[in-house]
Order: sequence, then structure tokens, then C-alpha cells
Amino acid sequence: MSPVLLLALLGVTLPLPGVQALFCQWGTIQNVWNVSDLPLQWTPKNISCDSGLGCQDTLILIESGPQVSVVLSKGCTKAKDQEPRVTEHRMGPGLSVISYTFVCRQKDFCNNLVTSAPLWAPQPPADPGSLKCPVCLSMKGCLVGKTEEICPKGTTHCYNGLLRLRGGGIFSNLRVQGCMPQPDCNLLNGTQEIGPVGMTENCNTKDVLTCHRGTTLKKQENLSKEPTEWTTFNTETCEAGQVCQETLLLVDVGLTSTLVGTKSCSAVGAQNSQKTTIHSAPPGVLVASYTHFCSSDLCNSASSSSVLLNSLPPQAAPVPGDRQCPACVQPLGTCSSGSPRMTCSRGATHCYDGYIHLSGVGLTTTMSIQGCVAQPSSSLLNHTRQIGIFSVREKGDEEPPASQPEGDGAGGLESLTWWIGLTLALALWWGAVCPSC
Repeated sequence: MSPVLLLALLGVTLPLPGVQALFCQWGTIQNVWNVSDLPLQWTPKNISCDSGLGCQDTLILIESGPQVSVVLSKGCTKAKDQEPRVTEHRMGPGLSVISYTFVCRQKDFCNNLVTSAPLWAPQPPADPGSLKCPVCLSMKGCLVGKTEEICPKGTTHCYNGLLRLRGGGIFSNLRVQGCMPQPDCNLLNGTQEIGPVGMTENCNTKDVLTCHRGTTLKKQENLSKEPTEWTTFNTETCEAGQVCQETLLLVDVGLTSTLVGTKSCSAVGAQNSQKTTIHSAPPGVLVASYTHFCSSDLCNSASSSSVLLNSLPPQAAPVPGDRQCPACVQPLGTCSSGSPRMTCSRGATHCYDGYIHLSGVGLTTTMSIQGCVAQPSSSLLNHTRQIGIFSVREKGDEEPPASQPEGDGAGGLESLTWWIGLTLALALWWGAVCPSC
């Protein structure tokens, strides 16, 4: 098989004679600022596009009261050339949505928008009306009753919706509250796409779930006996069909202990449920977990580890046995051969030296554990593979099987391996960078 045909089968395109590959400015921004912070400026990175592709600039500003959401997408595109265009999708009084789009191929880095100034001009103060509405722009969730303002004259209804933005490197759920001149769920005036960014709107608040979000990791003595605070200051808006979750995992080896906790949206655990599980009990290492899945706003609201500790059976004073073992739990490292040793309780006749690998909700860590156990080669998790939002794997468990490519025979695997190597080489050649502003 010829190299050109092989590349074509793998989806690799080569430059055609006379077709110039472009370099474009590249980057994304999705955040909420105070109106007083505008206009913004940013410093994009560079990207090499495939032959025939153009450069694109897309900028979207959504204003509600004192805040403005800024969404920026820059990069390569298949779209046809388009002159710079400013579109007022909705103008005040009240909520406003305005966008800038541009597609070009005439030269490298022609998508050279580096400021929001072309779209932004301070508006004169509006005369106040008689309506008062919650006002909020947030990618995390709007708290009830936190911010209300008197609406400008000409608005007659309060808007409360969720905008889902997908495409052009943008993946964002934006909660929007503010003042509108009509009751319809039509903030975008029928717009479904701005440049490469697809936009959908949902004003059925029952379909929009907000959950607490955050991760905690603590290592200290007596975490199995003394409750510790478990609060988060961030929230997030869930995808359709998701629920709220909170998960705690406690590992206590006697001399020290570790507690890992997380709160977030989750596609796991669709049914409302709450459970405490003792995976490994004294004598020896204690491993216990608490999981809670629920489907109402901010329902994953446990404020301390007492939700786990109150369900643990009372622990009697340990009776010393004859065995001594290293005692260590390192949530982000490895226990050493010089770990402090402890006298095991009667009935714990063996030493454990292994790890638990956790992965989920942006947290991936291997927790190294040494301690006393009652059985040789024991599994602290009893071969459990899922604890709440966490996928877990313990030393001694079989590695999960590698995913197989579609089709039969070794040829498919060889092609897949070659393609992965080529992709990595191209990524290193181009450089993977992020914008700054």
C-alpha cells in the first residue's frame, strides 16, 4: 500500500498544490466579569490549520445588570469567508446579547481580534421602572435571593434560564437571570448558532439542577472519631439527566488517617440514595465510605464528616496483640520503608502494604497504605470498583482490559498504534497552548 493511500485511510490530509495552509490565532475565553472591567484584552496563541481551512473570530457578550458574560472562540474553521459582522441579537432595556463573527483566508493570523472594544460601548443609565428581578450571570449557579435589582423602564418580566454553549472549544452552561420586556423564553431571538458556537436555551427551572461542587483531602489523626468540616463555596449547573452527589472515603491505619471527599453533578447514581459502607473493619485498617445521590437544587449539602462517622459502629479500646507493622497512609505519595511502626490489635496478625487508586471529578490519585490486617493478602475494598463518583482499584486487582479497536485482526491494532504515534508527534510539533487575558 502506498504511503499516500495509507494516510488517506487514516484520515490524514496532505496539502494540495497551490492551496496555502494558514496559521491562525487560537484560544477560548468563557467567564463572567463586572461591566466596569470592560473592554477586555487578551493575548491569543497560534495554531497551524489544515489546508483549505480559514481563520475565525467569534465573540459573544451577554449583559445582565452589573455583569457581562464574555465568550470568545478563535481558531481554524471550514466555514466560508465572512466579513466582520456585529449582530445585536437582543438589546436592552434589560438583558442584551451581542456578537461579533469573522472568517478569513487572505493571510496568516487574519483573525486578529484582541479586544472586546469593537462590541462594547458603555450604555447611559436607564430610567428605573417599577419591576424588581433577580439579576445573575453564572457558570456555577445563581443562588436564590442573592442579587435583586430594580429593572429599567420598559421591562415587564423577570427572565430565568440556562444557556448551553457548545462548539469552537467552548463548553459552558450559563445561568441567566434578569429583566426582559416580554415573558417568552426567547433571550436569543431564535439564534441557535453564532460562528462555531451552538446555543440552546431552557427556561424550565425544574430541568436545571444546581449542585455544590468541591473536593476536600485531609490527613491527620482521629478522622474516624472526630468530625471535620466538609463545606464548599462553589456550585455548578448540571447537564440534562444528571443528579447531585457527595462522596466521602475514610482510611484510618491507627497512627494517622486520610479523608477524601467530593461534591458535584454526576451521571452515576440516577436514583436518590444514601449509603454508608464499611469496606474493611478493625482489627486493623478501617476503610469506610459515604455516598449520597439526590435530585433537588443544592441537595448535596452535608456540612461535616459526621454523616459518615455517625453510621460507624462504636470502636472498643484496642487490645494489643503480638504483631507490629508499619503504619502509613499517603494520599498523594508513597509510604517509605521507614514508616513508623505500631503494635497491632489482637486479631490483626498480618501487615498490609499496598495502595488504592482513585479517579473521578477531576481528582486522580494513588493512596499508599501500610497497616495491620487480619488476613494475609487482604483486599481493603473487597474488590469494589466504584465508590460513589470514584472509580477505584486496589493493588492486586487486575488492570481493566484495554479497549479494542473495531474490526478483527492485528492490522487494525497496528494502524491504530501508528495513528496514535502520528497524532502525538503532530501535537508536539504544533504545541498545545492556552490563551491568556
